[in-house]
Amino acid sequence: MDLGESLKIIPAAVIGLTVHEFAHAYTAYKLGDNTAKDEGRITLNPLKHIDWLGFFLIVVAGFGWAKPVSFNPDNLKHKHRDEILISLAGPLSNFVIAVLFFITARLLYSLEYFNATEFGLQIINLIVIWGVINFSLFIFNLIPIPPLDGSHVYLTFLKEIHPIIMMNMYKYGTMVLFAIIIAESQFNINILHLSEMIHGITSFFIQLLGFR
Repeated sequence: MDLGESLKIIPAAVIGLTVHEFAHAYTAYKLGDNTAKDEGRITLNPLKHIDWLGFFLIVVAGFGWAKPVSFNPDNLKHKHRDEILISLAGPLSNFVIAVLFFITARLLYSLEYFNATEFGLQIINLIVIWGVINFSLFIFNLIPIPPLDGSHVYLTFLKEIHPIIMMNMYKYGTMVLFAIIIAESQFNINILHLSEMIHGITSFFIQLLGFR
């Protein structure tokens, strides 16, 4: 990824990762757990959420991570349900952000200055890219491989049924995920089909909002 492309995605990455982790923290707090609040994670200050190695990899390689939000399941009233809600809050926040970026791009497109000038169209294109990046975060984090958020939908039950299996899944899940990402990026092997899903969702919203 060249410098120009990297600079384009930095704002979207900062916003997406920050709101993603904020959503985890805020949802946990509203469901009865103060762990994230006590750690200062209920904030939109990016410095509280950004993991610099994970952020660097997003900029240069297109994938990465933020600091995970901690919570204590014992403080939740409805343990399994609430753990799932906390896990899904992050990806869903990226979906909302992506939709807002697309709506913003469409509103600007309706203005003559933006749809009739090269600079205006570049701004619109940049906002669309930011929307695509957040759709990417939404879809990527729903992959049911630990430690991604999608895995918590079933691991919250598995840890009580068979905690050893759950621990092994966490232990090796990250290595499996990295192996898949490396295989896709370096050897052009399409395993997760993320690009197709992202393209499909993006195309749907572009048509829905009436871009020509």
